[in-house]
Amino acid sequence: MLVPYTPTLALVALGLIVMVAIGVRVIRSLRRFASARTLVGDRVGDGVGLLKARSAALKVAFAERRRPEQARTRANPAYDRRGGGDRRITNG
Repeated sequence: MLVPYTPTLALVALGLIVMVAIGVRVIRSLRRFASARTLVGDRVGDGVGLLKARSAALKVAFAERRRPEQARTRANPAYDRRGGGDRRITNG
């Protein structure tokens, strides 16, 4: 004799099994996504660091190429504006 609620219990059990299977797949996908996100973040961070280093190197190179009359401005803290002389140490 078949109990009237048996098909309902079977459908509920099947639904739970399907939900567990989908949940496992979603969790695996999220783990893969998290590892890929970490990898991309690390590479972007490395690229940003290299870009900052290149920018700093360019600033130094441009500062070294300044003409002497440009070096005697307010932007150069080695230039003594009060006395009008240059406070940089020279070999002479």
